[in-house]
Amino acid sequence: MFIVNLTYIKSLDEVDKYLEAHVKYLKEQYAKKNFIASGRKIPRDGGVILSKLTSKEKLQEILAEDPFNIAKLANYEIIEFVPSMTSVEFENLKEEI
Repeated sequence: MFIVNLTYIKSLDEVDKYLEAHVKYLKEQYAKKNFIASGRKIPRDGGVILSKLTSKEKLQEILAEDPFNIAKLANYEIIEFVPSMTSVEFENLKEEI
């Protein structure tokens, strides 16, 4: 599983110009089951995406298609982790090491 930590490197005015395209991109990735959660950080200096893909390389290919990435609006930090404990509602996310 991966946590993608986006940090904006341009002004929110610039980010907002691409927000509609970014949301469309996110919806496409949800439809393809590449992402399982996403949202803004507070304060609004970026966002977070959760992905259950098994390949970091595949995730990097998908993130390269993000309008925010194409417009060079954000840095992307990819954190891989193995969810070994979850609440009952999220047991489907657990992985064996």
